[in-house]
Amino acid sequence: MMIEHANPTNLDDVTRLALKLWPDHEWSELRGEFEDLLASEKDKVFLAAIDSNYIGFLHMSLRFDYVEGSSSSPVGYVEGIYVDENHRNQGISRQLVAAGEVWAKSLGCKELGSDTGWDNHVSQAFHQKIGFREAGRIVAFMKEIG
Repeated sequence: MMIEHANPTNLDDVTRLALKLWPDHEWSELRGEFEDLLASEKDKVFLAAIDSNYIGFLHMSLRFDYVEGSSSSPVGYVEGIYVDENHRNQGISRQLVAAGEVWAKSLGCKELGSDTGWDNHVSQAFHQKIGFREAGRIVAFMKEIG
């Protein structure tokens, strides 16, 4: 298994994986977003590959605004992580996050942040297993005013 940086030649592979994580999005929308991320200096996308087949990805960002539970800035942030179901529980997500951690440290980060849905117990257990601590729980609200 290899971890590599996403680039324009594997953009369709990243999009395919991202669509599995966020199935409510459209292909063209996600592809455009990831195309922008590849050009961003505050974002990095990593891919996990086995025998030239991409089986997982991690999108990391640098966040300069407040991150729940953090005491420093910037904070490396796990924006999205996905590994195909038939390759889970093999340490691939852990290796993806480790690559993201190296990237974040190289840019001066002292902490990594992440979030997940309050009912996503599998993701919560994964985060705790690889060394994250719970920083808080929130329920966000939005009201249309115009």
